[in-house]
Amino acid sequence: MHRVGPAFPPVVLALVAAVLALAGCGGGSAAPSSSTPISGGSLTYAIDTAPTCFDPHVSGQDITAEIDRNVFDSLVSVDAKAQFHPWLATSWEAAPDLTSYTFHLRHDVTFTDGEPFDAAAVKANFDHIVAPATKSRYAASLLGPYAGTELLDQYTVKVDFSRPFAPFLQAASTAYLGFYSPKALTANADKLCAGGPANVGSGPFIFKSYTKNQSVVLTRNPAYRWAPETARHDGPAYLDTLTFRILPEDSVRVGALSSGQVDVARALPPVNVPAVSKDGDLRVTRAAVPGSVYSIYLNTGLAPFDDPRVRSAVQLGINIDQDVKTVYFGQYQRAWSPISPSTPAYDTSLEKSWPYNPKRAGELLDEAGWTGRDGQGFRTRNGSRLTVVWPAPPREYVREQRDVLAQAIQQDLAKLGVEVTHPSLAIGEYTTQAYSGKFHMLDLAWARFDPDVLRLFFDSASGPPTGQNASFLRDADVDSWTAAGAASLDPAVRADAYGKVQHKVVDVAAVVPMYVETAIIGSSRRVRDLALDPNTWTLFHDAWLDRA
Repeated sequence: MHRVGPAFPPVVLALVAAVLALAGCGGGSAAPSSSTPISGGSLTYAIDTAPTCFDPHVSGQDITAEIDRNVFDSLVSVDAKAQFHPWLATSWEAAPDLTSYTFHLRHDVTFTDGEPFDAAAVKANFDHIVAPATKSRYAASLLGPYAGTELLDQYTVKVDFSRPFAPFLQAASTAYLGFYSPKALTANADKLCAGGPANVGSGPFIFKSYTKNQSVVLTRNPAYRWAPETARHDGPAYLDTLTFRILPEDSVRVGALSSGQVDVARALPPVNVPAVSKDGDLRVTRAAVPGSVYSIYLNTGLAPFDDPRVRSAVQLGINIDQDVKTVYFGQYQRAWSPISPSTPAYDTSLEKSWPYNPKRAGELLDEAGWTGRDGQGFRTRNGSRLTVVWPAPPREYVREQRDVLAQAIQQDLAKLGVEVTHPSLAIGEYTTQAYSGKFHMLDLAWARFDPDVLRLFFDSASGPPTGQNASFLRDADVDSWTAAGAASLDPAVRADAYGKVQHKVVDVAAVVPMYVETAIIGSSRRVRDLALDPNTWTLFHDAWLDRA
């Protein structure tokens, strides 16, 4: 049997091991506690954003995947050494040319509506993801050159691709390619984004309810007996109830953690980390998020950014080091590449290669013909002001003080004479228009433990509305390199191909990497065996509450 699992460099393995073991660090000493898991109780987890859609086949939001990971299972799981292990599939084989994967499925899995998990369920879900009517914004990209699913027998399924596709197993380990009951897909197709009981999976928790912009409530699936090999135990979750409270205001979220109103809090504001670390009843855990760093994508197909000199001026004219340090108090690392250092194939040679250089930025704008100035000091050419539009989602969807960072970026570029407007749009308008090509700038970050995220963001075939190529880059070399990376499991081949992509997209200023996302999580010391998956999404199947 050909088990597929890339051999990642030791530094990456070490980072993943740190992520998967949520041991945490903090001040003070914990009270004596039990070492034996205790069943029962309710855990409340504070998050900073609300999902726009709860269907992981549609939405690409990290928060959607984090919540849904507890409801939907996957074919395989990934361990701390970045190797793949059985989950809903007991074993698998990859074709030598990586154009197909055959999975042998468990026979004992049922969805929470009583429907069986089998080969037909795999086909129904994968076909649903790529169906035009689904309007998948991310999951369809994870299936890449999907050519269909063959049912070899009730519990054997073959997934076919039109060309070699090495990233598939990593994609298949994520919640985005998790499985609904086929009955739910048919009966509740128009309800899946809204969340609630219509979202039927086979996971350790059942989606009980959603109160818009307030909370998500999950309850234990008592029949659960098919946890992945990477879990600490195989049976049902220990917790009776898992509640996600949506608390976008940083002060409210931190206050709820400190006062014991919530047991765990995501996205601790950097300014509050020292105080929380000193609280003897709490712990703080940090983990670098793999995948696409938080970046500004410049629309290469829309004037004035169709001129690479203008894009380079913007890239060099933002004081990234100072802005990131000021807004995040040294807790986040400035980014140099569009992917994070914890991502396989990260190219360290980009570090320090394009520092802040406002003088050169001004020269580039002069060369591009933006030599005039209007009464407010903004540059002009032929009587038109140099203005670019960068839309923002509503406040409740803004994470990690990115609105504050945006103000710093606007101020930096205003000094160069570039006006950046940053209108806030209703979430529906933002979602539909952000990828329409009408805006000059978009800001995104994407958690994924695979450099194939570069294909999703820069390959010309990954354009909107289903892809993530927000810079609308069309570059034959980039397309060739991402294809080469996606066709090989050889770490050297992948490092070479994806390294070239990183350099090229920075060199042509299709992107301005800003900071490396860091998951900073605060938790009560009575919360035990909490874990993070390689994408730094919190896992609750093994979590329990110590009553000591």
